[in-house]
Amino acid sequence: MQTVLVTGGMGFIGSHTVIALHENGYEVVIADNLVNSKREVINRLYEITGKRFKFYNVDCCDKVALSEVFRENKIDSVIHFAGLKAVGESVAKPLEYYSNNINSMLTVIELMREYEVHKLVFSSSATVYGMSEDVPFTEESPLGICTNPYGWTKWMIEQILRDCAKADPSLSVVLLRYFNPVGAHESGLIGEDPQGIPNNLFPYISKVSVGTLERLTIHGDDYDTPDGTCLRDYIHVCDLAEGHVKALGFIDSNEPGVEVFNLGTGKGTSVKEAVAAFERACGHEIANVIGPRRPGDLAVCYASTDKAEKVLGFKATRDIDDMCSSCWKWQVNNPNGLQD
Repeated sequence: MQTVLVTGGMGFIGSHTVIALHENGYEVVIADNLVNSKREVINRLYEITGKRFKFYNVDCCDKVALSEVFRENKIDSVIHFAGLKAVGESVAKPLEYYSNNINSMLTVIELMREYEVHKLVFSSSATVYGMSEDVPFTEESPLGICTNPYGWTKWMIEQILRDCAKADPSLSVVLLRYFNPVGAHESGLIGEDPQGIPNNLFPYISKVSVGTLERLTIHGDDYDTPDGTCLRDYIHVCDLAEGHVKALGFIDSNEPGVEVFNLGTGKGTSVKEAVAAFERACGHEIANVIGPRRPGDLAVCYASTDKAEKVLGFKATRDIDDMCSSCWKWQVNNPNGLQD
């Protein structure tokens, strides 16, 4: 049985991926500093899987602490989620983002080399494509035109990993560029649990749906789209988690090197369509108002998923109604998020 170290495994995407790995026969070790997650997640994972996963409360920038994880476990591969992830916050705190996100990856890759771990899946992002309007984005779309420090950290880490793989012919790396992960586990026990006012659409709609927030502001309804609101490629977090399992399988059956895949649905959903879908899920209207456009928002952003489907054998199966119904179940069961 292969053992996978999941850094940031207590977070939104990480915790769902832990479940998918367990269901596919992997042994999982979790490392997380709990900056953007709660210790209660480990109990929820036990409720869902019946497995008490080995958890280390460590910061991935702390090489001494993280080396204990490698020393105490025979790690076969790493899925690296750990990092700060709020676009707006990265603009306000660029030093924190560059320091944390890049240093954590450097520490992980250094320890992988020291402990002869040669397989890595990196949690990248569609933000590396920047402000291009040439949709759909393919894996060959232009990079390096990012609009915020968060996106630049992903772009820089991708380049670091390419250079590391060039220098070490035994290293296998899969870069997964996510589009917009949403939804929650079907149990309603884990889901997206942002601290403070949510930055992303679905957590915000969820908070409005249960009355925690008064109303949603739709930023612009005069875009060149069918209903005037922005189109985004939303992917259910459980589909996304399964994409990571596919990525590990790809590494095991292919020669070392670097490969990149988009993970999305391959189609756009507008803000108004997302609101309507959530209204179907919760059974009542979502209060909303139209506000001004936000600087830097693209009218349309969605993935080309052809490569992931052809090479990884990955195709998202859950639709926008599945995303909204699972979000609603999570929010109703946990109106104030997880409590430690």
